[in-house]
Amino acid sequence: MDDEPELRTRDWLPRTAALVLGTLALASAFIAAYVGALHKPEPKDVPVAVVTSDQQAQAVMSAVRARTDMIKPVRYDSRDRADDGLNDRSVYAVLSSTPGGLTLATASAGAPAATELVTDVFTQAARQAGAPLAVTDEVPVSGGDPRGLVPFYLAVGVVLGGYLASTALGISLGTSPRGLRQAGLRTATLAVHSALLGLIGAVLVGPVLDVFPHDVGTIAVVGALAAFAAGMVAAAVQAWLGLLGTGIVILLLVVLGNPGSGGIYAPEFLPAFLRGMHRWNVPGLATDLLKSAIYFDWRGGGWALTGLLVWVVVGLVGLLTATLFRVRRRAARTAAGRHATAGG
Repeated sequence: MDDEPELRTRDWLPRTAALVLGTLALASAFIAAYVGALHKPEPKDVPVAVVTSDQQAQAVMSAVRARTDMIKPVRYDSRDRADDGLNDRSVYAVLSSTPGGLTLATASAGAPAATELVTDVFTQAARQAGAPLAVTDEVPVSGGDPRGLVPFYLAVGVVLGGYLASTALGISLGTSPRGLRQAGLRTATLAVHSALLGLIGAVLVGPVLDVFPHDVGTIAVVGALAAFAAGMVAAAVQAWLGLLGTGIVILLLVVLGNPGSGGIYAPEFLPAFLRGMHRWNVPGLATDLLKSAIYFDWRGGGWALTGLLVWVVVGLVGLLTATLFRVRRRAARTAAGRHATAGG
């Protein structure tokens, strides 16, 4: 009897120690990722378009590039194509010459911080070249979103909601469904939750807060897709790895996903290891798709839409295969137990 407390301690102590160490590791990674990525943005290679035949604009662009690596020239063979690049967010501005000087066409809705940087750099360059510079904003931010951060915060909310819903189901029902029927019910539950969350988010930033009052349907659909993608990814990872999977999901979707999404600062302002993350991680894809849908009439949103749909499929396949694997393993154990009993 005296040994029972010690046995119980031996049973829970390793698990508790692992949980505490895991949370310490995640919290430390959170601090390192956010502070490391956002405390001192150092923009590099911010893309600005220029038409190859525009000699005056080319000369100013070359002078800027010779002084700093903050700006990266992106050359187009026509102004129409350069404007397309601005509207699909391949570039943050278009520099061109006019009979009276220079024009810088921007799209602040893409990334206000990047637009401000580009404007400052070329204002100084035009002054040094002795040419007046006219700045236009072709796609301005909404009056309710002056810093251009609402799409990012909305993306964070729906992605977090999708992950939390999956985690809650895992806690209440087990991280791995006991059969395909349970896996189907879990998927359906996440789909309904995602649809409701997308609608709630759209109503909040629309009629309630009056940020995007005319885009409720669009935002609801994109928000629901982002939440469902996050929920399915979390469900799949948790089904395969259990509690460890929860930590991995937090690392990917929150610790690295949020600063790497390009939502707070444009990707060109982030450390090198985070710059491309928005093109494959769920929070970045959600942020990009919301910006494209709200401000740019879906232009440049093809990659983000495809990426989120791919994550949904990957999550569904991962959940189903994990379920089948565990069903077969339980069946094998049961058969082995029956065989041992019969043999005995």
